[in-house]
Amino acid sequence: MARKSAAGTGTIRKKTVTRNGKEYQFWEARYTAGYDPGTGKQIQRSITGKTQKEVAQKLKAATTAIDEGTYTAPSKMTVGQWLDIWTAEYLGAVKPRTVDSYKTIVKTHLKPGLGAIKLESLAAHTIQNFYNGLSAATKEREALSPKSVKNVHGILHKAMAQAVANGYIRFNPTDPCVLPKIIKKEIKPLDETQISAFLKAIKGHRFENLFMVTIFTGMRESEVLGLQWDCVDLTKGRITINKQLQKIRGSRGEYTLATTKNGKGRTLAIAPSVVATLQRVKRQQLENRLRYGECWENSGFVFTDELGRHLKHQTVYLDFKQIMVEIGSPNTRFHDLRHSYAVASIKSGDDIKTVQENLGHATAAFTLDVYGHVTEQMKQASAARMEQFIQAVNA
Repeated sequence: MARKSAAGTGTIRKKTVTRNGKEYQFWEARYTAGYDPGTGKQIQRSITGKTQKEVAQKLKAATTAIDEGTYTAPSKMTVGQWLDIWTAEYLGAVKPRTVDSYKTIVKTHLKPGLGAIKLESLAAHTIQNFYNGLSAATKEREALSPKSVKNVHGILHKAMAQAVANGYIRFNPTDPCVLPKIIKKEIKPLDETQISAFLKAIKGHRFENLFMVTIFTGMRESEVLGLQWDCVDLTKGRITINKQLQKIRGSRGEYTLATTKNGKGRTLAIAPSVVATLQRVKRQQLENRLRYGECWENSGFVFTDELGRHLKHQTVYLDFKQIMVEIGSPNTRFHDLRHSYAVASIKSGDDIKTVQENLGHATAAFTLDVYGHVTEQMKQASAARMEQFIQAVNA
């Protein structure tokens, strides 16, 4: 016999069903979720559970939400189905390369781990257990780094936030989750001796000018490879960085010009030596254009091969690594040229705000977080100089 709930807005009853010759018992509550605007008929929903108490609690939560106007109708959609919809329909403002990265993480981690769960049933503790599992190695895969787990979380959080906005779920179940601590890797910029050795090693190298501009502007590899002449003002000594050259994932060597990492452009005032380097590049391109005639490609890129075609990341990187091996610094990455520029700028007296803007960081706080050790060293050196002064005047 059905029993009215305490709130008087639903009924609870015990049910018995037979499946494959075996009886199963469970409790079911039915309640009115609203009325169909077209027919005026009641919209009936049901809740099931193993115990009467469990169902009563679920019924109370549902009816309270209806009264407060926060009720969300149950959905049969799974997490995997929603992730497919989200990646297909809600990433229009995201860069194509980033979309590819999102889809890879969804396919590789999120759908295998959480895809079969109903969207409305996805709980914080389930997600936390999933994150913890990613951090542990298995026979099939290595443990993900804390940074990679954070990336997985970021994508799931965005997808769940959209599900909340769409009214599919009432709150974002990823919010309470605790992520593994990211241990910041120590940056390894070149010191003055290494920079000097590097500059000597690249003399006459086919990418000498590219390496010179990189280490003395702090541009990212994709930014310097994507630099075009319409963004270079040799008269005023300025470079505008508003795009980067990226390889299209899954393509056969196809490239595209995308916006910068943070989507914002920046303008650098460059040193006279960098201006002179770019002038040499321009003269060399004019000579090649005359030499190769119709075979020359007017691509607009600053750094090209002899036929005017843009350079490829892998080609530049392999040559760079060979140079670093020759000068005894095989572990130095191309990105360390950017760190070297930043450290040299700070030591030369540039304020953090200027360094931040030149590097294209979102905030000065981020720049300080990355290069704070340099300013600390400068403070200690300042204290040492003050001590010398004190000793001198007290002599």
